[in-house]
Amino acid sequence: MFKTLRNAFKVEDVRRKLFYTFMMLIVIRIGSQVPVPGANMDNFKNFLSSMQNNAGDAWALFNAMTGGSFENLSIFALSISPYITSSIIMQLLTIAIPKLEELQKDGEEGRKKIAEITRYVTVALALIQSIAMAIGFQNNLYIEEGFFSIVQVVVAFTAGSAVLMWIGEQITEKGIGNGISIVLVINIISRIPSDMATLYSQFVSGKKLAMAGLAALIILAVILITVVLVVILQDAERRIPVQYSKKVQGRKMVGGQSSHIPLKINTAGVIPVIFASSLMSFPVVIANLIGKNPQSGFWMHVFKGLQSSNWCNPDNWIYSIGLLVYILLCVFFAYFYTSITFNPLEVADNMKKQGGFIPGIRPGKPTSDYLTKILNYVIFIGVVGLIIICVIPIIFSGVFNARVSFGGTSLIIIVSVSLETMKQLESQLVVRNYKGFLKK
Repeated sequence: MFKTLRNAFKVEDVRRKLFYTFMMLIVIRIGSQVPVPGANMDNFKNFLSSMQNNAGDAWALFNAMTGGSFENLSIFALSISPYITSSIIMQLLTIAIPKLEELQKDGEEGRKKIAEITRYVTVALALIQSIAMAIGFQNNLYIEEGFFSIVQVVVAFTAGSAVLMWIGEQITEKGIGNGISIVLVINIISRIPSDMATLYSQFVSGKKLAMAGLAALIILAVILITVVLVVILQDAERRIPVQYSKKVQGRKMVGGQSSHIPLKINTAGVIPVIFASSLMSFPVVIANLIGKNPQSGFWMHVFKGLQSSNWCNPDNWIYSIGLLVYILLCVFFAYFYTSITFNPLEVADNMKKQGGFIPGIRPGKPTSDYLTKILNYVIFIGVVGLIIICVIPIIFSGVFNARVSFGGTSLIIIVSVSLETMKQLESQLVVRNYKGFLKK
């Protein structure tokens, strides 16, 4: 990795792209510190502290994804969450709406139209979220109440989300890597120093040297194990061999080559974890926003059971039921998301049209059934690995009562985007260093 980075700075074009990406990231971090006009930060921070005590998991995850922009109530408070949501919505609608499916198959022009629709949906979602936040936080947000104050905040939040979307697309076009993913990663990484300081003050400061050293080793071991598992999971794939039959074109015999269908073990990526976490946190967030979070009784235990910080608490194992529900949701969303993004029947038909077949499997429906069977095994292995990665930080947080904004989900995003960006950087270096067959 370090060799790749060193070689990248030797190529002027790649160096310029890296510098452009770096400057855009600086703009993002500056914008994350600029507060929205008309906001009373003292009131909001007090309100946010009480919210974190009652629904810490949901707010911690959202704050990590926004890079602290939400906590600072900056113009980038919504971050790129509306864009990610709109992309997922468009991906699902592409399967459900034939017109969008036709656009996707139209090549570059169709993808441009889908991207344009995604931008409009992003702005609409950002507007809806901005209005909801402005109204929901009205009593804890404004110096002066009134319609004009609400409009100020709504415009600032919506414009900030649109600007971040534009920056992400510019990084993709003129920089290195997927811009939207890089924006998300830099937001998550920006929260790690403060989380490390929190862990230090909790486990190291004020304790004996031996206990402090043991706590530090446990923290480093958890992080290292999680990162290694993420790397293994992201690179793992099941390759299904495909053989293409020979055919005559004119006077030549073509075809006969061998290939394979790569099925990633983690087929759904981090989507199942995000969906499951959001679904578990949604009731708690809504209850806190409307001021109905119960402090005692049956519903109080239900709400605590929805928060991951209580799932592995040794003082009360009843909340572990929440962990079981979380695991079941992850499994469900992994199979559901993969089923709508990968169509074995379509893959089998395309192989049949191109004269391809899986050795030992007849073309057509038998191939589709075989791919479905293999895919079900692959999804199960991938979701098990995904759950292990996400549960390790949850166990650590519950047993040691360590509250941090990043966890398995954040580490998966960081590692996967870093690996993908390095692969893209290496591919650009290979293209620019290619000398040809005849040049000596």
